Amino acid sequence: MGQLIVDENKCKKDGICAGECPMALIKLKDGEGFPELVPGGDQMCLVCGHCVAVCPHGALSHDQVPVEVCQVIDKDLVIDEHQAVQFLRSRRSIRFFKDEAPDKATLQRLIEIARYAPTGGNGQLVEWLVLTDRAKIKEVAGMTVDWMRKVLEKAPQSAPPYMPVVVRSWDMGFDAVLRGAPALVVASAPKEAANGMVDVTLALSYFELAAPKLGLGTCWAGLLEGALLSSSATREVLGHPEGHPYHYPMMVGYPKSKYYRLPERKAPKITWK
Repeated sequence: MGQLIVDENKCKKDGICAGECPMALIKLKDGEGFPELVPGGDQMCLVCGHCVAVCPHGALSHDQVPVEVCQVIDKDLVIDEHQAVQFLRSRRSIRFFKDEAPDKATLQRLIEIARYAPTGGNGQLVEWLVLTDRAKIKEVAGMTVDWMRKVLEKAPQSAPPYMPVVVRSWDMGFDAVLRGAPALVVASAPKEAANGMVDVTLALSYFELAAPKLGLGTCWAGLLEGALLSSSATREVLGHPEGHPYHYPMMVGYPKSKYYRLPERKAPKITWK
């Protein structure tokens, strides 16, 4: 799956790349020479790029992760602890959007950022479905309400307490499912993704954390997710890819409001052993 390319003029033979390879596929030739793959290493390589990223000399490249396209970390862009904490705590679930729809280029940019989220075995199998047709988004919300009605009819005792409220709100003209969001993204992964649901969740987390810096807000669409898990009709209307058992939808749009404080949360429950 991969071959190393070594710039012998830059390589210091320090073995940093060999020590960092998560699959232990790199060794120094004859114990002290230039790095090379162990026998059969090209078949087991994860193509993670660790070897390229960890070399301080820029001496190592990989035929599938060329050093030329691997951006050097800009020290001026590194944030400190306080900046990181505020950045993470500033994330809000946005449920009220402006009428203006995000343009395709902005959504594309966010997905491009989200593709750098980690995936199990570096499979990179997450795919994206993007809806910007307001009528289609409203139809999907309506299908979700229809699914709730059926749940309430068949098993009202076991239905979550919010379901009757959501249904009544819909009947009164308020969309509590997708909140009139002007865009909807759905990240999904095929059954071949061994860690599919985690991959999808991480990708969406990257997406939502980057969104405010591009002026957008997001909200995880849990009600629609429930319908997708239970209703083939909803999956069909949405256009969800076949063979993708892992999925989660997210609302996207320009927030109506701006936030000025960081709400507190419960203290973490930690067990030390």
